[in-house]
Amino acid sequence: MQEALILAYLDALSKGDLPALLELFAPAAVVYSPLYGKKTAKIFYADLLKDSKASHIELLNVFQAPGTSHAAVNFLYHWTLANGEQVRFDCVDIFHFNAAGKIIKLKIIYDASLTRPALQRTQNT
Repeated sequence: MQEALILAYLDALSKGDLPALLELFAPAAVVYSPLYGKKTAKIFYADLLKDSKASHIELLNVFQAPGTSHAAVNFLYHWTLANGEQVRFDCVDIFHFNAAGKIIKLKIIYDASLTRPALQRTQNT
């Protein structure tokens, strides 16, 4: 079940589908991001999509911890920012699910040394 939810998450993220993304999260869910810091899922994804023109995701691996509420996914993220600039990075997302199967915490891990300057250029235009 966790893998299906993760695949639905990646699909919604690649499509920039805010309602579909938020449907996967519990109301008080929190996202930890190298670029945006700690934010509620609702605010994080609204900000991310505002700063995005397009996304393409290459799935590498899904990792599940049997019998737990944790899973992770590794993917290559091809991100086109709102100003048209493109960045690509290797990303790991760590998911924590509640008993209802909703995401309650998402920790995003990647090297932001290239993405941070690109995002700043987008936000300054």
